[in-house]
Amino acid sequence: MNDDGPPIRRGPWDAPANAAAPAPAARPAAAAPEVAGQSLVWALISTALLAGFLWYFSGSWVVAVAAIWGLLVHEYGHVLAMNRYGMGPAKIYIIPFLGGMARGQRLPDSEWEGVKVSLAGPAFGLLAAIPFFVLYLVLGGTAWLLGAAVIAAINLINLAPAPPLDGSRALGPVLARIHPMVEMGAMIAMGLLVVLWGLSSGRLIFAAFLGLALIGHLRRGAWRPEGRPLSGAEAGYSVGLFVLTTLACAAVTLAALIPLADGTLTGALTVAGNYLGFGQ
Repeated sequence: MNDDGPPIRRGPWDAPANAAAPAPAARPAAAAPEVAGQSLVWALISTALLAGFLWYFSGSWVVAVAAIWGLLVHEYGHVLAMNRYGMGPAKIYIIPFLGGMARGQRLPDSEWEGVKVSLAGPAFGLLAAIPFFVLYLVLGGTAWLLGAAVIAAINLINLAPAPPLDGSRALGPVLARIHPMVEMGAMIAMGLLVVLWGLSSGRLIFAAFLGLALIGHLRRGAWRPEGRPLSGAEAGYSVGLFVLTTLACAAVTLAALIPLADGTLTGALTVAGNYLGFGQ
């Protein structure tokens, strides 16, 4: 069929006569599947195994409950920060006989966000000690103070700058500004020191865990997987936040230990040193 009639005037919204047909819209890339969290059954089993392990070695159900409670609050601090910076929904995983970890759906956009995520766990985790101080004031009994000290110690130990502890993620980017090899050398040295401390103080499982984590970091080789590096100002803020968090954790630990010792700071430091194996 031929169209022999006069040409039709095109309107202002019509495409030009020689315009090519629009290309089909590109299909959006499929989103990465969400990282599945720990199943409820396995989470309960892992928590029970960890609690039983802690109860067996400490001889105190209060210490076991405090450690589990402190661990959950600590990891929830990471979760809150991860969700705040668009890394969520973050998940908490309980590791039998070892502890726990928080995992986001993606890496942070910048190292500065990564530093804040790493320090959010110890800082928020100190709140878990408040109920134990309250129970000590209301009910009396040194077991509650010991529980508060355990919670503070969990957060303080996590600030050690040894992979994969929070301290390495807070100070690592600062050292990398000097040179990546400075960060790697410092983290390896601290990791080895912490492993040796675990072996010498009888904390064999902890030492084995850190040793395997250090080997994993060396084999992986990617020490700076995060996004935008720290600026000079952010590096200063990172060190300041790390120092403040460390001082807060140490202060809460000593506040719980002073009444357990002879009521003096010296006594509290002695108790802490003996617990960490430095006074043996």
